[in-house]
Amino acid sequence: MFDASDAMVEESLAASYNVAPTDPVYVIRSGSGAAGQRVVSVARWGLLPPWVTDVRAGARMINARAETVRTSRAYRGPFESRRCLVPADGWYEWLRQPNSGAKQAYYLTPCDGDVLAFAGLWQLWGPDRLLTTTVLTTRAVGDLATIHERMPLVLPADRWAMWLRGGPLEAAGLLEPSGEGWVSRIELRRVGPAVGNVRNNSPALIESVTDRKPSVNAVDPVDLTLF
Repeated sequence: MFDASDAMVEESLAASYNVAPTDPVYVIRSGSGAAGQRVVSVARWGLLPPWVTDVRAGARMINARAETVRTSRAYRGPFESRRCLVPADGWYEWLRQPNSGAKQAYYLTPCDGDVLAFAGLWQLWGPDRLLTTTVLTTRAVGDLATIHERMPLVLPADRWAMWLRGGPLEAAGLLEPSGEGWVSRIELRRVGPAVGNVRNNSPALIESVTDRKPSVNAVDPVDLTLF
């Protein structure tokens, strides 16, 4: 669906239902040729700026705020010329219950089963030119704001070309979140707390809690948004 060549992918990634910071993910970039054919690459989730000396720093740079991406020291360079798409089936958020303070996990995914394209940035790091990436976030809109105040910046197909190859000013016009009409396509699915432990990774994580018993591996949730 992305009209991209996967010739640069040496080994396919296994399906993951709980992608954690520093995990490998697919990204779609514009190729370097004049034709600009899109290519699929595998990147480490957590962007590493050139001046970072410890690869572990990427765990803190999994997200970039759309509101400040053009001025941030870490992200303004990639925003100007190294933008990508990060495909995903959905993402997780946590909602704190007002009375008990407990957190309920939600899986947010298109009702029609379509694949999402998150706006992302990429950066090569270190002597081995490790490919790293981050996902842009923006303010949540519509019903999504009842779960969390932030959400990934999701780009519809008619915005992909401009995001990948457009100039900085053109790309800046895409930083606003999609309209509330798009939100009506997103299912807000209550899921179990096992997703809070990155060691758990199975299709059971995205099952509705009304369809199954709680997992015996459930742990206290963490405050990471996992894609």
